[in-house]
Amino acid sequence: MKRGIVAGSILAALAFFAGSTAARAQDANQKKPVTPTSAIFDNWKDLGDRLIAMAEDWPENKYDYRPNADVRSFAAVMRHIAGSNYEMINLAAGKKLGVEGDDPSADTFKTKAQIVEYLKKSISDGETTIQQLGDAAILARLDYWVGYVEHMGEHYGQLVVYYRNNGVVPPASRKK
Repeated sequence: MKRGIVAGSILAALAFFAGSTAARAQDANQKKPVTPTSAIFDNWKDLGDRLIAMAEDWPENKYDYRPNADVRSFAAVMRHIAGSNYEMINLAAGKKLGVEGDDPSADTFKTKAQIVEYLKKSISDGETTIQQLGDAAILARLDYWVGYVEHMGEHYGQLVVYYRNNGVVPPASRKK
């Protein structure tokens, strides 16, 4: 029973990703077929780009901001996202890249510039890994890929609150 629920959830997530990717492709007048690799890649890149924009945009003097003492600071959230990305990349690729872990050391990534570079590299290494693996390998770990993309999305939402608490409009919500 539990296995069927998990399998159904994975298929539903893939359908969601494929549908959202297909809609974006149609909007851009692109006719390439949606594959498991392209669906995961497009969603990984979309969330990654939004998080990188936040990391670059957020003032360095507010990198230690946290809404309350029970949650991570902005800097700690960014380190956490990148470290978690490397957990996924290393699991999928079977190699050791980056500094993985839920909470990489603030001593290793102290400054805004170091954190931004670390996040960018984790996103880029994820994109490269997704493209190198192909559909069979993506499908073999689809539950993990979907979970880690969702993880980035959850923290994106968390950081939107940090912006709003400081009276700042997040980059993706600004009028273009």
